[in-house]
Amino acid sequence: MKTTARVIATWFFCGYAPVGPGTVGSAAAIVIAWPLHRYGGFPAVAFAFLGFLLAVPAVWAADVTARETRSKDPQFVVVDEVVGQWIAVAGAVQLNWKSWVGAFLLFRLFDIWKPPPVRQLERLPGGTGIVADDAMAGVYAALVLFAAGWFNLY
Repeated sequence: MKTTARVIATWFFCGYAPVGPGTVGSAAAIVIAWPLHRYGGFPAVAFAFLGFLLAVPAVWAADVTARETRSKDPQFVVVDEVVGQWIAVAGAVQLNWKSWVGAFLLFRLFDIWKPPPVRQLERLPGGTGIVADDAMAGVYAALVLFAAGWFNLY
């Protein structure tokens, strides 16, 4: 089970990127989401569902991996970035290159900045804290992206 947890936690080893593993994890989420939309017909809102669906195994995998490495939030655990990034994409009024880039940049901004209550959620124990702060950063990004779309800014 530890191997399965590690594969999920690192999002199929993206977390081992030598530079910016969180950014690589977010980019991997977009790389998966784009063809799901383009070829699978997934609407933007479907990514909120996928993000929340992924949150359950993400919390488990992040928790197992954090305990195994004796680290509160190991840098190579990036499944939380995937959860948050997919939630961010769900805020798009329409999916085009501008909204994909906007979702990516807004999520990274809120994930790094950690405005309240993002930072407070990070303090929750184990895998819950690892994933919850990124999910909330994704919600913030989705709200800003939705507002930008509402005003036809992309």
